[in-house]
Amino acid sequence: MTSTLANLVDEVLLNLNGYTMRQDRTTHLTADINSSALILNLGSVSNIGKGVVEIDDEMIWLDSYDRVSSTATAAPYGRGYQGTTAASHTTNTKVTISPTFPRLSVKRAINDSIKAVFPQLFGVDKTTFSLTATQSTYSLPSAIDDVLGVSWDTPGPTGEWMPVKQWRHDKMANSATYATGQTISVYDRITPGRTVQVTYSKEPSILVNNNDVFETVTGLPSSAKDVIVYGASYRLASFIDPGRLTFTSAEADQADTKIQFGSGSNAARFMLALYQQRLAEEAGKLRGQYPVRIHYTRY
Repeated sequence: MTSTLANLVDEVLLNLNGYTMRQDRTTHLTADINSSALILNLGSVSNIGKGVVEIDDEMIWLDSYDRVSSTATAAPYGRGYQGTTAASHTTNTKVTISPTFPRLSVKRAINDSIKAVFPQLFGVDKTTFSLTATQSTYSLPSAIDDVLGVSWDTPGPTGEWMPVKQWRHDKMANSATYATGQTISVYDRITPGRTVQVTYSKEPSILVNNNDVFETVTGLPSSAKDVIVYGASYRLASFIDPGRLTFTSAEADQADTKIQFGSGSNAARFMLALYQQRLAEEAGKLRGQYPVRIHYTRY
């Protein structure tokens, strides 16, 4: 099954809801709104009050509501609240009232986790170039962190890609000559005109759009998905205790007398342990899949 950014957000929220024991109150839109509309037509306003609601990824600050017409009015500054982006939303879209963990915060935690796993986990990509008889040094993409292996397409019907045994990766190449600042020099005797393939590691890319596919965009293996989910979960769980300092209802007050302060921190430590264990396992798998290749170089 393909995992997108939207899927990861849902999975993180599912993990967190199991620890917070809280179900956010929701309703839905009964009419479309554009990015500048201040009037929201809602399925129900029974749980609505002044404060924040979330529609898709946008946070909106509501200034008033009308129980007769089932509408709520956003403050003049209410659209795109707390750094979110004002956007259009369609009929029947879910409206979450005072979300415990806004989707934008979850996305940020996911991308923070993606950036944090490097260099223990890395993306893998390939680039090719055609070998020229009079040239030994070739430009490489700027995204390269390290070269994992070099091979070339041997002539004839065998279809074999022969490992290159003598090469040198230069991360500080002259930028006036090589725009990317990275080059590889090949010293093996290779038939001119043949294709040379360089397999390299790179820093994982973050996810931006809801339909961004985890493996395709980040470059990480699909098995590393739960590492990112645990990483985002422990980051967000640490904020559960500060959120309990102000009680929002009599029910919350009653529940908090039974749940000691520090429960959120305990949950965060538990998920951090899961994250570190899975990170170590995935790092071991990557090292096994891409072992250090012995090669000769020149200095």
